[in-house]
Amino acid sequence: MNRTSLRATLTGLLLGCFLALDAGASTAAEAQALWQAGKRELAVQAAESALQASPQDLRLRFSLASMLLDMQQLDRAQALLKQLTQDYPDLPDPHNNLAVVYAARGDLEQARAQLMLALTANPEHPQALENLGDVLLRLAQQAYERAQKSAPGDTSALVLKLQRLRALNSQPSVTRPPQEGAQR
Repeated sequence: MNRTSLRATLTGLLLGCFLALDAGASTAAEAQALWQAGKRELAVQAAESALQASPQDLRLRFSLASMLLDMQQLDRAQALLKQLTQDYPDLPDPHNNLAVVYAARGDLEQARAQLMLALTANPEHPQALENLGDVLLRLAQQAYERAQKSAPGDTSALVLKLQRLRALNSQPSVTRPPQEGAQR
């Protein structure tokens, strides 16, 4: 093969790679646009179809998992997020979102563990820090409730702590995925 044909072949291969990358980005953008327009089922279908063509596309996989999480399809979201945390252990957002799934199921220890992994990847990840605070508040409440059940005698300080924690935990922001535009 001469230099000209080799150069043409390499140029063609590079162009094909760039087009494939661009196609993955545009399908993820299309799915996001459908999602933003309120066409959630269509957005999920678009992301699933695009993943059949590009099963390793990180952006599509994460977008689909986030959509499923938002739609409370926890089993499917968990499976995708677990795989993402295995494939990309250094990315904080899959760990953060997997923690949200665990917290939604009441598995606060698993949620805490995933948040610690997210913070190992990025110690300043704002959503993981907030979610860790939420999970720790809920764990503290559980510990105080157990202490109250097993504590003999005067527990007025414990009752006060429980009242304060219950008030904090009743606020709606307990564990959530990163906002749109967060690091992925």
